[in-house]
Amino acid sequence: MVDSENQKFCLQEVLESFKSCLSPEKEIYIEHYVSGWRGLVKLLNSLGSLFGFISKDAVSKTQILMNFLKSENGPHYATVQSMVKFELDNKLVDVDKKGIYPESGCRTLLRLHRALRWLQLFLERLRTSKEDDKTSVMCRDAYNESLAQHHTWLIRKSAGMAFYGLPVRPAFFEVMNVGTPEQVVDVLGKAVPLLYEVYQITEELYQKHNLLDLP
Repeated sequence: MVDSENQKFCLQEVLESFKSCLSPEKEIYIEHYVSGWRGLVKLLNSLGSLFGFISKDAVSKTQILMNFLKSENGPHYATVQSMVKFELDNKLVDVDKKGIYPESGCRTLLRLHRALRWLQLFLERLRTSKEDDKTSVMCRDAYNESLAQHHTWLIRKSAGMAFYGLPVRPAFFEVMNVGTPEQVVDVLGKAVPLLYEVYQITEELYQKHNLLDLP
């Protein structure tokens, strides 16, 4: 577990970031999406170095999105919806899978989108788990249901090893930094549906524009 106070994961902070993520019209603000992911990276980092392969990738992807947001085209990257429209209109997305635009905003966000599904599924299993349930099994099942299909055999093997090193459920609840187990379950009950809503809006948008299989 990391020692630095400001690097500690806090489930409540992630909840607030993803709350701010959605506009009244259900558009997704990229700045708040990135903020939410920075919180999730703290969770990954608190689980041990074996999760570094996902954590480092997430840090890299959030930085790419922030660079777009701060660029001269920044206004087009204010929301996921405006980013998709801008990049498609200007042919900045590798829809033909020719290996161009490897760091387009659409492709970058897709990688975070897939990982968000994994964490959402895992946190939902954690929310409904019993005291003696194994976090390693919960995390592995969530991974197999989501991210695994997008990873090479070698990465899947590394992930499998990482899951075995996860803390037991009571220790995991402490990592959430929101209080008692009952409070953790309560905040998870608010956070998980929100993560799913953000995921589902993105999923439908990407499906509509055939962006779910960007290389």
